[in-house]
Amino acid sequence: LFLPPQEVVSEESEEESNGVNLMEFSDEILLHILSYVPCTDLVLNVRRTCRKLATLCLDKSLTHTVLLQKDYKVNKDKVKQLMRDIGKEIYQLNMAGCYWLPSSTIDHVTRCKNLVKLNLSGCHVTSLRLSKMLSTLQHLRSLAIDVNPGFDASQLSSECKATLSRVSELKQTLYTPSYGVVPCCTSLEKLLLYFEILDRSREGFMLSGQLMVGESNVPHYQNLRIFYARLAPGYVNQEVVRLYLAVLSDRTPENLHAFLISAPGSFAETGATKNLLDSMARNARLDALQLPKAWINGSGLLQHLKFNNPFYFSFSRCTLSGGHLIQRVINGGKDLKSLTSLNLSGCVHCLAPESLFRKAEDDIDSSILESLVVSCCNLRHLNLSAAHHHSSESIGNHLCQLLSRLKHLLSLALPVCSITDVAASVEKPPTAPNLVPQTFGRKVRIGIQTYPRNLGDQANQKIESSVFWALMGSLRFLETLEIIGSSFSSAMPRNEPAIRNSLPPCVRAQSVGDSEVAAISQLTYLQSLTLAQLPNILTGSGLLNIGLQCQHLRTLSLANLGMMGKVVYMSALMDMLKHCKCLRDLRLEQPYFCAGAQFFQALSHCSSLQRLCIVSRSGTLQSDAVMSFMASCLEVIMCHMFMGESLTVCRNLQQSIVRSFQAERPALNVVIFPLLHEDLTEVIRDVPMRHLDEITLFKSRVAEEPPNLWW
Repeated sequence: LFLPPQEVVSEESEEESNGVNLMEFSDEILLHILSYVPCTDLVLNVRRTCRKLATLCLDKSLTHTVLLQKDYKVNKDKVKQLMRDIGKEIYQLNMAGCYWLPSSTIDHVTRCKNLVKLNLSGCHVTSLRLSKMLSTLQHLRSLAIDVNPGFDASQLSSECKATLSRVSELKQTLYTPSYGVVPCCTSLEKLLLYFEILDRSREGFMLSGQLMVGESNVPHYQNLRIFYARLAPGYVNQEVVRLYLAVLSDRTPENLHAFLISAPGSFAETGATKNLLDSMARNARLDALQLPKAWINGSGLLQHLKFNNPFYFSFSRCTLSGGHLIQRVINGGKDLKSLTSLNLSGCVHCLAPESLFRKAEDDIDSSILESLVVSCCNLRHLNLSAAHHHSSESIGNHLCQLLSRLKHLLSLALPVCSITDVAASVEKPPTAPNLVPQTFGRKVRIGIQTYPRNLGDQANQKIESSVFWALMGSLRFLETLEIIGSSFSSAMPRNEPAIRNSLPPCVRAQSVGDSEVAAISQLTYLQSLTLAQLPNILTGSGLLNIGLQCQHLRTLSLANLGMMGKVVYMSALMDMLKHCKCLRDLRLEQPYFCAGAQFFQALSHCSSLQRLCIVSRSGTLQSDAVMSFMASCLEVIMCHMFMGESLTVCRNLQQSIVRSFQAERPALNVVIFPLLHEDLTEVIRDVPMRHLDEITLFKSRVAEEPPNLWW
């Protein structure tokens, strides 16, 4: 299908007798094949190969929706030509995260007169350009934009405001205190707000959450069905979201069925928010709920809220006990078959009958988990991370055994201490010679580690009889798995200096290591894997099992595996990478990581790799090896390395990569910087939000948002 033009044969030509003529397939089959090809390639390249493909490539099923959000090879000229050729045929256009395109590119969207849905999140759009564009899009009903410093709603024309008045779905990412275009959207049914406002300017001045002059227009929420707000850390974000909520507190929309606020840290309840929640308890029947922990902890709110057919609950970081969860939310197992996504991350007492006299490390009450599994049997996404969920010695009541009943699970996040066999957790974990203690010791010079190559011997009786092995065998269709230490914290948090010390792993987690990692290889359809703070990794041999068996793996994140003084799994990791042909995103966080020639040579086998992030306290890199890797892996458009090298070494390498590859890779984003440098937060703020949110910053992503929140 992608033969060079000089090798393309016209449809009248006869194929060789032993060949397969692609053009003999039915139009339906060809259209299905073409649906996997980026639209820019279809319109600008493939359709020029022969007359049949010229017709098929312009079929409405292929031009109705154009997705450019991860087409990293697209540039301004390609967008211009694409809009010129099929602009009138496009009804849905997604350009989210196209940070590399100049703002003038947006001018060409005006050719798409029939647009109904438009996503420009992460694109550079000024007030005037937005006004000009929206003035021509009279059929628009769904819009996603960023509101950056300098945005001025007074520059929006009357024609633009008329278009906005018909928009029913709005996603708005705020980088400055503002209502944005919300007051103009008088027909809103779905409102998604992402608050990314920093507390300090680049000059170090404190910012205020007060809106700018002329920003006092009142939002219109009377038709609102879905309200979602996600706050980045910072006081200003909390101030601004309260202004958005003030209108809701006066009168709750009659049709509101999803109310979600994701706020890190402490977000105190006020009189206005209390009035809002009381109003919702009286008037709303919700299908999705997420609230800041301070709004739920110690209140009887959940007892009064009414639910219709709930599909999403998030009680992340709340002190909600298992008893309250069963009584007030699950309601004794009634009407919860509709629930498909549940986030209990950081909810340390959610599997215990009460929390008043309980320690976080005490055993869970298996009857509560069993009630949850029985009541929510259709769960597809479940997050139990960031807590100590220790199973008792009761036979058949282990957390892994109970979760194995959830046959519809697609994504799952668990703490490391929850997957260990009870008997194994009380035994002394195996040790290996010459391993340093699990602390940040002095740098150790080592050679390449050896590990068992006979994978058949790995699957011994001990592994196959473990409860975690059985769980992995029962969840054959799982696509996303996160196993994260309950005390793990990334060395690179948001808007703060790098963390220099980490908490020790849970005692129950001490026996979790290579055999548990090997068990993951049963997940044939696994696409995303996160492993963090597995203390008993001795060689990393299970990683090779995963590389061989999980051929659909696209995202891999490994952090603090094994002993902290040296990277004991390097040899196994390099062997694993040679088999990861579909891997697109790789994030590694490990002290003393050596990003040298052997590592990058192995990584070069990942021909589909697009994004690489390495975070390593006292880590080292070889500049020549990095340059060779970038030259051989043509798809890589993001290279983030936060290591222990000097600022001079980092700057020189970053400049060399940009100078050598920026021209042929328009989306290239390179950040190489010392991890413990005082200016790290200033460097981080310039990273495109797409990369920062999806890979650079470590976090649990299972059930982070309701499924299909935005297209």
